[in-house]
Amino acid sequence: MRQEQEPASDEVIEVAPGILRLQLPIEFTGLGHVNTYALEDADGFALVDPGLPGKASWDNLRSRMDAAGIPLARVHTVLITHSHPDHFGGAGLLAEESGARVVASHRFRTWWDPDESWDDTELEGADGGGEARTHVPGGTTTAASMAHAVVGHTHDAEGRKLPPSPFGRPTPWGGRTEDLPPERKKELAENFEEAMRWFRVPHPSLRLADLDPLRLAGRDWFGLYTPGHTADHLCLWDPSTGTMLSGDHVLPTITPHISGMIEGDPLARYVESLDRIASFDGVRLVLPAHGQPFTALAERVDEIKEHHEGRLARLREISEETGWCSVQDLSHRLFAERSWGSMAESETYAHLEHLRLRGEADRREAPGGVLEYLVP
Repeated sequence: MRQEQEPASDEVIEVAPGILRLQLPIEFTGLGHVNTYALEDADGFALVDPGLPGKASWDNLRSRMDAAGIPLARVHTVLITHSHPDHFGGAGLLAEESGARVVASHRFRTWWDPDESWDDTELEGADGGGEARTHVPGGTTTAASMAHAVVGHTHDAEGRKLPPSPFGRPTPWGGRTEDLPPERKKELAENFEEAMRWFRVPHPSLRLADLDPLRLAGRDWFGLYTPGHTADHLCLWDPSTGTMLSGDHVLPTITPHISGMIEGDPLARYVESLDRIASFDGVRLVLPAHGQPFTALAERVDEIKEHHEGRLARLREISEETGWCSVQDLSHRLFAERSWGSMAESETYAHLEHLRLRGEADRREAPGGVLEYLVP
């Protein structure tokens, strides 16, 4: 079992001066927990990545806050590292209950965000809805109404068009994202009212661009825009103590998923972001969103880069054996069967596009809009 898959501990640990770790249980893409960090200062606490939406996650968060001596009224900031539901799912409700501000990347957005393109399958939707009102073309609707699209509705109760569901949507390579099983859709449809009690759409009141400062735990931190895992990933860097909050950008024992849904060359952007943070002087401690704190950032970056070079080399070998091949078929050769699905296809696509954009692979469109690749 990798560190990131380990069950959550209910012990609250001080991982650095003024920083507590509250580890929340999750069942999400094979992970066992998410690390919620609480940074204390004279005004109260900032909480980073407060877990999934839902009653169970909320109860776990509140029980750990109680154990840490963190009353809701003393939470002044909720910080989200990126737009995956195990990081943003609890943020909106925590902010509403505490009156805290929400801080995220300048690129942060979720499926419910107003006035944005809906053509972004990077966002893997959270269960449930919320009471916050959200503007969509054709009028104003509640996030709860928009959540109906998750279970197959195209319009809300008042006839307004909803954004496409984040599940079962077309992909750039001619496949589809994972759809919810029929029994899960039925369960969601039957339990919307209960789910709505435990989720609010998080709307950042402060968005950090790269190197924007943020005062936390009595010292100045700096936002680091680190795309690759998502298009909106944010790390936090405190040069005074050498502490980095790395989110999912760098994890201690697994390699973060690289999303093929990001425009351009997401693998190149990810590696560039890795090299950049590895070049920082004085990094003494890395606090990841999953797994244990670690110290050897540059060495871990080298291991992750080596992993991706191995993936590229393996794609060359597979292509030599198969000739022209679809992304789905290549992903089945690149990943173990237990990992097959849209996430494996997305990462395979990201690697193939990286090779193509470097002039090391050819692409063509087969019947039905399915992309095929050849790596000479």
